[in-house]
Amino acid sequence: MEQDIDAVYYNAVDLLKEMINTPSFSREELEVSEKIEAYMLQMGYVPQRKGNNLWISSDGFDPLKPTILLNSHMDTVKPVSGWTKDPFAPLVEDDVLYGLGSNDAGASFVSLLHAFFMLSAKKQDYNLIFLASCEEEVSGKEGAESVVPELPEIAFGIVGEPTGMKPAVAEKGLLVLDCTSRGKAGHAARNEGDNAIYKAMKDIEWFRNFEFPNISDLLGAVKMTVTMINAGTQHNVVPDKCDFVVDVRSNELYSNEELYAIIDKHTGCEVKARSFRLNSSSIPLENPFVQRAVMIGKEPYGSPTLSDQTFMPFPTLKMGPGDSARSHTADEYILLSEIREAIELYVKLLDRLCI
Repeated sequence: MEQDIDAVYYNAVDLLKEMINTPSFSREELEVSEKIEAYMLQMGYVPQRKGNNLWISSDGFDPLKPTILLNSHMDTVKPVSGWTKDPFAPLVEDDVLYGLGSNDAGASFVSLLHAFFMLSAKKQDYNLIFLASCEEEVSGKEGAESVVPELPEIAFGIVGEPTGMKPAVAEKGLLVLDCTSRGKAGHAARNEGDNAIYKAMKDIEWFRNFEFPNISDLLGAVKMTVTMINAGTQHNVVPDKCDFVVDVRSNELYSNEELYAIIDKHTGCEVKARSFRLNSSSIPLENPFVQRAVMIGKEPYGSPTLSDQTFMPFPTLKMGPGDSARSHTADEYILLSEIREAIELYVKLLDRLCI
Protein backbone atom coordinates (compact mmCIF):
# COMPACT_ATOMS: atom_id res chain seq x y z
CA MET A 1 0.00 0.00 0.00
CA GLU A 2 2.82 2.40 0.91
CA GLN A 3 4.54 1.89 -2.43
CA ASP A 4 1.22 2.37 -4.19
CA ILE A 5 0.52 5.69 -2.47
CA ASP A 6 4.04 6.85 -3.23
CA ALA A 7 3.56 6.24 -6.95
CA VAL A 8 0.10 7.81 -6.92
CA TYR A 9 1.38 10.85 -5.03
CA TYR A 10 4.28 11.42 -7.44
CA ASN A 11 1.93 11.14 -10.42
CA ALA A 12 -0.46 13.64 -8.84
CA VAL A 13 2.31 16.17 -8.27
CA ASP A 14 3.60 15.75 -11.82
CA LEU A 15 0.11 16.36 -13.22
CA LEU A 16 -0.30 19.46 -11.07
CA LYS A 17 2.99 20.84 -12.36
CA GLU A 18 1.77 20.26 -15.92
CA MET A 19 -1.49 22.10 -15.14
CA ILE A 20 0.38 25.05 -13.62
CA ASN A 21 2.58 25.17 -16.71
CA THR A 22 -0.52 25.51 -18.93
CA PRO A 23 -2.45 28.81 -18.69
CA SER A 24 -6.10 27.91 -18.09
CA PHE A 25 -8.05 31.08 -17.40
CA SER A 26 -11.82 30.70 -17.20
CA ARG A 27 -13.30 30.14 -20.69
CA GLU A 28 -9.76 29.52 -22.01
CA GLU A 29 -9.28 25.95 -20.77
CA LEU A 30 -8.97 24.09 -24.08
CA GLU A 31 -5.22 23.41 -23.85
CA VAL A 32 -5.27 22.21 -20.25
CA SER A 33 -8.37 20.09 -20.89
CA GLU A 34 -6.58 18.34 -23.75
CA LYS A 35 -3.63 17.54 -21.49
CA ILE A 36 -5.97 16.21 -18.80
CA GLU A 37 -7.81 14.13 -21.40
CA ALA A 38 -4.52 12.63 -22.60
CA TYR A 39 -3.58 11.81 -19.00
CA MET A 40 -6.92 10.09 -18.36
CA LEU A 41 -6.44 8.01 -21.50
CA GLN A 42 -2.92 7.13 -20.36
CA MET A 43 -4.40 5.91 -17.07
CA GLY A 44 -6.81 3.62 -18.94
CA TYR A 45 -10.01 5.70 -18.88
CA VAL A 46 -11.86 7.10 -21.88
CA PRO A 47 -13.36 10.43 -20.86
CA GLN A 48 -16.61 11.89 -22.07
CA ARG A 49 -16.40 15.50 -23.10
CA LYS A 50 -18.69 18.52 -23.30
CA GLY A 51 -16.97 21.73 -24.23
CA ASN A 52 -13.89 21.81 -22.02
CA ASN A 53 -15.48 19.61 -19.34
CA LEU A 54 -14.34 15.98 -19.00
CA TRP A 55 -15.69 13.11 -16.94
CA ILE A 56 -14.76 9.47 -16.39
CA SER A 57 -16.59 6.63 -14.65
CA SER A 58 -15.34 3.66 -12.66
CA ASP A 59 -15.18 0.34 -14.50
CA GLY A 60 -18.25 -1.89 -14.46
CA PHE A 61 -20.67 0.97 -13.91
CA ASP A 62 -23.81 -0.57 -12.37
CA PRO A 63 -27.02 1.51 -12.61
CA LEU A 64 -28.42 -0.43 -9.65
CA LYS A 65 -25.70 0.97 -7.38
CA PRO A 66 -25.64 4.53 -6.00
CA THR A 67 -23.19 6.91 -7.66
CA ILE A 68 -20.71 9.25 -5.99
CA LEU A 69 -19.44 12.29 -7.88
CA LEU A 70 -15.93 13.68 -7.35
CA ASN A 71 -15.49 17.12 -8.89
CA SER A 72 -12.97 19.92 -9.11
CA HIS A 73 -12.23 22.66 -11.61
CA MET A 74 -9.35 23.11 -14.02
CA ASP A 75 -9.66 26.86 -14.61
CA THR A 76 -7.87 29.65 -12.76
CA VAL A 77 -8.20 33.38 -12.29
CA LYS A 78 -5.63 35.60 -13.98
CA PRO A 79 -2.53 36.32 -11.89
CA VAL A 80 -2.73 39.39 -9.68
CA SER A 81 0.06 41.94 -9.53
CA GLY A 82 2.74 41.28 -6.97
CA TRP A 83 3.95 37.86 -8.11
CA THR A 84 7.67 37.51 -7.42
CA LYS A 85 7.82 34.18 -9.27
CA ASP A 86 6.61 33.10 -12.70
CA PRO A 87 2.99 32.04 -12.06
CA PHE A 88 3.17 29.50 -14.90
CA ALA A 89 6.51 27.91 -13.94
CA PRO A 90 5.95 25.37 -11.15
CA LEU A 91 8.63 25.89 -8.53
CA VAL A 92 9.33 23.51 -5.65
CA GLU A 93 11.17 24.78 -2.58
CA ASP A 94 11.35 22.13 0.15
CA ASP A 95 7.69 21.16 0.79
CA VAL A 96 6.22 24.14 -1.10
CA LEU A 97 4.99 24.12 -4.70
CA TYR A 98 4.40 27.61 -6.13
CA GLY A 99 2.25 28.32 -9.18
CA LEU A 100 -1.02 29.83 -10.33
CA GLY A 101 -3.89 27.51 -9.46
CA SER A 102 -1.74 25.30 -7.23
CA ASN A 103 -4.02 25.94 -4.26
CA ASP A 104 -7.24 26.88 -6.07
CA ALA A 105 -7.96 24.28 -7.05
CA GLY A 106 -5.18 22.28 -8.69
CA ALA A 107 -4.21 20.38 -5.57
CA SER A 108 -7.83 19.36 -4.95
CA PHE A 109 -8.18 18.41 -8.61
CA VAL A 110 -5.19 16.05 -8.74
CA SER A 111 -5.88 14.63 -5.27
CA LEU A 112 -9.50 13.74 -6.07
CA LEU A 113 -8.55 12.36 -9.49
CA HIS A 114 -5.90 10.06 -8.04
CA ALA A 115 -8.18 9.03 -5.19
CA PHE A 116 -10.65 8.09 -7.95
CA PHE A 117 -8.00 5.86 -9.54
CA MET A 118 -7.20 4.15 -6.22
CA LEU A 119 -10.84 3.63 -5.22
CA SER A 120 -11.83 2.37 -8.67
CA ALA A 121 -9.17 -0.32 -8.43
CA LYS A 122 -11.17 -1.93 -5.60
CA LYS A 123 -14.66 -3.35 -5.57
CA GLN A 124 -17.04 -0.79 -4.11
CA ASP A 125 -20.75 -0.77 -3.38
CA TYR A 126 -21.10 2.40 -5.43
CA ASN A 127 -20.13 3.81 -8.79
CA LEU A 128 -17.65 6.67 -9.04
CA ILE A 129 -17.57 9.56 -11.49
CA PHE A 130 -14.79 12.13 -11.64
CA LEU A 131 -15.80 15.42 -13.29
CA ALA A 132 -13.12 17.87 -14.39
CA SER A 133 -15.06 21.07 -14.90
CA CYS A 134 -14.31 24.49 -16.33
CA GLU A 135 -15.54 28.08 -15.87
CA GLU A 136 -15.84 27.69 -12.08
CA GLU A 137 -14.10 30.96 -11.29
CA VAL A 138 -16.72 32.91 -13.27
CA SER A 139 -19.72 30.67 -12.43
CA GLY A 140 -20.02 30.15 -16.17
CA LYS A 141 -22.95 28.38 -17.75
CA GLU A 142 -20.66 26.14 -19.85
CA GLY A 143 -19.00 24.59 -16.82
CA ALA A 144 -20.37 22.09 -14.30
CA GLU A 145 -23.86 23.51 -14.69
CA SER A 146 -23.97 22.27 -18.28
CA VAL A 147 -22.72 18.76 -17.45
CA VAL A 148 -24.57 17.79 -14.27
CA PRO A 149 -27.92 17.25 -16.06
CA GLU A 150 -26.21 14.72 -18.37
CA LEU A 151 -24.78 12.58 -15.58
CA PRO A 152 -26.49 9.52 -14.10
CA GLU A 153 -28.42 10.05 -10.89
CA ILE A 154 -25.96 11.13 -8.19
CA ALA A 155 -26.41 10.10 -4.55
CA PHE A 156 -23.62 12.23 -3.11
CA GLY A 157 -20.85 14.52 -4.31
CA ILE A 158 -17.54 15.97 -3.13
CA VAL A 159 -16.39 19.27 -4.62
CA GLY A 160 -12.65 19.81 -4.33
CA GLU A 161 -11.74 23.28 -3.06
CA PRO A 162 -9.12 24.36 -0.49
CA THR A 163 -10.64 23.76 2.95
CA GLY A 164 -7.67 22.33 4.86
CA MET A 165 -9.39 18.95 4.34
CA LYS A 166 -12.17 19.99 6.70
CA PRO A 167 -15.69 19.16 5.45
CA ALA A 168 -17.57 22.32 4.47
CA VAL A 169 -21.11 21.02 4.90
CA ALA A 170 -22.74 24.29 3.83
CA GLU A 171 -21.72 27.22 1.66
CA LYS A 172 -23.17 30.64 1.06
CA GLY A 173 -24.84 31.53 -2.21
CA LEU A 174 -24.42 34.71 -4.24
CA LEU A 175 -26.92 37.27 -5.48
CA VAL A 176 -25.55 40.30 -7.34
CA LEU A 177 -27.88 43.27 -7.61
CA ASP A 178 -27.67 46.23 -9.98
CA CYS A 179 -29.51 49.11 -8.35
CA THR A 180 -30.53 52.47 -9.84
CA SER A 181 -31.83 55.53 -8.01
CA ARG A 182 -33.39 58.20 -10.21
CA GLY A 183 -33.77 61.92 -9.56
CA LYS A 184 -33.96 65.10 -11.64
CA ALA A 185 -31.03 67.02 -13.09
CA GLY A 186 -30.44 70.63 -12.16
CA HIS A 187 -27.76 73.29 -11.71
CA ALA A 188 -25.71 72.71 -8.57
CA ALA A 189 -25.55 76.49 -7.91
CA ARG A 190 -29.32 76.82 -7.61
CA ASN A 191 -31.90 75.12 -5.42
CA GLU A 192 -33.24 72.86 -8.16
CA GLY A 193 -33.22 69.25 -9.22
CA ASP A 194 -33.61 66.06 -7.20
CA ASN A 195 -30.20 64.56 -6.34
CA ALA A 196 -30.15 60.86 -7.21
CA ILE A 197 -27.09 60.34 -4.98
CA TYR A 198 -29.02 61.48 -1.91
CA LYS A 199 -31.88 59.14 -2.82
CA ALA A 200 -29.41 56.29 -3.26
CA MET A 201 -27.86 57.04 0.13
CA LYS A 202 -31.11 56.13 1.88
CA ASP A 203 -31.18 52.71 0.21
CA ILE A 204 -27.44 52.19 0.70
CA GLU A 205 -27.92 52.84 4.41
CA TRP A 206 -30.72 50.24 4.42
CA PHE A 207 -28.45 47.67 2.76
CA ARG A 208 -25.80 48.46 5.37
CA ASN A 209 -28.04 48.03 8.40
CA PHE A 210 -30.85 45.61 7.53
CA GLU A 211 -30.68 42.20 9.20
CA PHE A 212 -32.53 39.21 7.82
CA PRO A 213 -34.17 37.35 10.72
CA ASN A 214 -33.23 33.76 9.75
CA ILE A 215 -29.68 33.06 10.89
CA SER A 216 -27.96 29.79 9.98
CA ASP A 217 -26.09 27.78 12.60
CA LEU A 218 -23.41 27.01 10.00
CA LEU A 219 -23.35 30.09 7.79
CA GLY A 220 -24.56 32.86 10.05
CA ALA A 221 -26.61 35.76 8.73
CA VAL A 222 -27.21 36.85 5.16
CA LYS A 223 -24.52 39.43 4.32
CA MET A 224 -25.13 42.42 2.04
CA THR A 225 -22.31 44.71 0.87
CA VAL A 226 -22.47 47.70 -1.47
CA THR A 227 -19.35 47.27 -3.58
CA MET A 228 -19.60 49.76 -6.49
CA ILE A 229 -21.22 53.16 -7.09
CA ASN A 230 -21.37 55.50 -10.09
CA ALA A 231 -23.15 58.83 -10.55
CA GLY A 232 -22.83 62.28 -12.05
CA THR A 233 -21.52 63.83 -15.25
CA GLN A 234 -19.72 66.93 -13.97
CA HIS A 235 -19.23 68.93 -10.78
CA ASN A 236 -21.95 71.55 -11.34
CA VAL A 237 -24.81 69.27 -12.41
CA VAL A 238 -27.16 67.66 -9.90
CA PRO A 239 -27.14 63.99 -10.96
CA ASP A 240 -30.42 62.47 -12.09
CA LYS A 241 -29.15 58.89 -11.87
CA CYS A 242 -27.06 56.90 -9.39
CA ASP A 243 -26.11 53.29 -10.05
CA PHE A 244 -24.70 50.98 -7.40
CA VAL A 245 -23.98 47.28 -7.04
CA VAL A 246 -24.78 45.10 -4.04
CA ASP A 247 -23.10 41.76 -3.28
CA VAL A 248 -25.48 39.52 -1.31
CA ARG A 249 -24.20 36.33 0.30
CA SER A 250 -27.17 34.10 1.11
CA ASN A 251 -27.48 31.33 3.66
CA GLU A 252 -29.35 28.06 3.17
CA LEU A 253 -32.46 29.41 4.91
CA TYR A 254 -33.39 31.67 1.99
CA SER A 255 -33.55 31.17 -1.74
CA ASN A 256 -32.16 34.02 -3.82
CA GLU A 257 -35.69 34.73 -5.08
CA GLU A 258 -36.92 35.12 -1.50
CA LEU A 259 -34.11 37.53 -0.67
CA TYR A 260 -34.81 39.57 -3.79
CA ALA A 261 -38.50 39.91 -2.90
CA ILE A 262 -37.64 41.21 0.58
CA ILE A 263 -35.05 43.65 -0.77
CA ASP A 264 -37.35 44.96 -3.49
CA LYS A 265 -40.09 45.56 -0.92
CA HIS A 266 -37.88 47.63 1.40
CA THR A 267 -35.97 49.79 -1.10
CA GLY A 268 -37.01 52.69 -3.31
CA CYS A 269 -34.45 52.16 -6.06
CA GLU A 270 -34.83 49.95 -9.10
CA VAL A 271 -33.31 46.56 -8.28
CA LYS A 272 -32.27 44.05 -10.94
CA ALA A 273 -30.73 40.65 -10.15
CA ARG A 274 -28.03 39.47 -12.53
CA SER A 275 -28.97 35.87 -11.78
CA PHE A 276 -30.94 33.81 -9.27
CA ARG A 277 -29.06 30.58 -9.98
CA LEU A 278 -26.24 30.78 -7.41
CA ASN A 279 -28.09 29.58 -4.33
CA SER A 280 -26.67 28.45 -1.00
CA SER A 281 -26.29 24.71 -0.41
CA SER A 282 -25.97 22.36 2.55
CA ILE A 283 -25.82 18.67 3.42
CA PRO A 284 -27.27 16.90 6.50
CA LEU A 285 -24.73 16.14 9.20
CA GLU A 286 -26.14 12.60 9.23
CA ASN A 287 -24.62 11.91 5.82
CA PRO A 288 -22.38 8.79 6.10
CA PHE A 289 -19.34 10.56 4.64
CA VAL A 290 -19.76 13.46 7.07
CA GLN A 291 -20.09 11.02 9.95
CA ARG A 292 -16.89 9.24 8.92
CA ALA A 293 -15.07 12.57 8.78
CA VAL A 294 -16.34 13.53 12.24
CA MET A 295 -15.21 10.16 13.65
CA ILE A 296 -11.60 10.90 12.68
CA GLY A 297 -11.70 14.38 14.15
CA LYS A 298 -12.63 16.54 11.12
CA GLU A 299 -14.99 19.29 12.28
CA PRO A 300 -17.76 20.31 9.83
CA TYR A 301 -18.13 24.01 9.12
CA GLY A 302 -19.91 26.48 6.86
CA SER A 303 -17.99 28.12 4.02
CA PRO A 304 -18.51 31.79 3.04
CA THR A 305 -17.30 31.23 -0.52
CA LEU A 306 -19.20 29.92 -3.55
CA SER A 307 -18.33 26.83 -5.62
CA ASP A 308 -19.87 24.55 -8.25
CA GLN A 309 -21.92 22.96 -5.46
CA THR A 310 -24.56 25.56 -6.29
CA PHE A 311 -25.26 23.71 -9.56
CA MET A 312 -25.66 20.28 -7.97
CA PRO A 313 -29.23 19.32 -6.95
CA PHE A 314 -28.05 16.47 -4.70
CA PRO A 315 -26.17 16.26 -1.37
CA THR A 316 -22.65 17.66 -1.66
CA LEU A 317 -19.87 18.95 0.52
CA LYS A 318 -16.73 20.90 -0.20
CA MET A 319 -13.40 19.47 0.89
CA GLY A 320 -9.84 19.74 -0.34
CA PRO A 321 -6.19 20.41 0.50
CA GLY A 322 -4.85 23.92 0.90
CA ASP A 323 -6.12 27.12 2.44
CA SER A 324 -8.75 29.40 0.93
CA ALA A 325 -6.74 32.41 2.14
CA ARG A 326 -4.01 31.53 -0.40
CA SER A 327 -6.43 31.61 -3.35
CA HIS A 328 -6.19 34.47 -5.87
CA THR A 329 -3.04 35.82 -4.19
CA ALA A 330 0.46 36.54 -5.45
CA ASP A 331 2.89 33.63 -5.14
CA GLU A 332 0.03 31.17 -4.61
CA TYR A 333 1.27 27.83 -3.28
CA ILE A 334 0.36 24.39 -1.98
CA LEU A 335 2.32 22.15 0.35
CA LEU A 336 3.28 18.86 -1.27
CA SER A 337 2.53 17.11 2.01
CA GLU A 338 -1.02 18.46 1.79
CA ILE A 339 -1.52 16.65 -1.52
CA ARG A 340 -0.33 13.34 -0.15
CA GLU A 341 -2.47 13.72 2.96
CA ALA A 342 -5.51 14.60 0.84
CA ILE A 343 -5.23 11.52 -1.38
CA GLU A 344 -4.87 9.26 1.63
CA LEU A 345 -7.76 10.91 3.45
CA TYR A 346 -10.15 10.83 0.48
CA VAL A 347 -9.45 7.12 0.08
CA LYS A 348 -9.81 6.45 3.79
CA LEU A 349 -13.19 8.22 3.96
CA LEU A 350 -14.62 6.81 0.74
CA ASP A 351 -13.30 3.23 0.68
CA ARG A 352 -16.24 0.84 1.17
CA LEU A 353 -18.53 3.70 2.17
CA CYS A 354 -22.20 2.77 2.36
CA ILE A 355 -24.51 5.51 1.11
